[in-house]
Amino acid sequence: VQLQASGGGPVQAGGSLRLSCTNSERTFRRYVVGWFRQAPGKEREFVAAIKWSAQHTSYADSVKGRFTISRGPAENTVYLQMNSLKPEDTAVYYCNADPSPFTILKMDFSSWGQGTQVTVSS
Repeated sequence: VQLQASGGGPVQAGGSLRLSCTNSERTFRRYVVGWFRQAPGKEREFVAAIKWSAQHTSYADSVKGRFTISRGPAENTVYLQMNSLKPEDTAVYYCNADPSPFTILKMDFSSWGQGTQVTVSS
């Protein structure tokens, strides 16, 4: 699955950004789509996921109430709306997808896209 994450950039603490994840090869109809992030010197971590067909969502505790994952108007797009951003949200954000939610939770992917940088200043 070839995915493109975009929408990152610099933002001040308390601000908002909306990230987009686009699938250039197929729709997300049969997939669980996840957002992940990796801060400098830290391991990649799970942020949020959505099961496209059922719109079931899940979030890391660190972003609950601040981030919202949602389907886009097209079946090949997923958004991550990030509000009340904190400096600790600074990271490269990646999206990935798999039919199995277990793959999402284990982050067990053979490849990752380039990601999009989010930098939150205090």
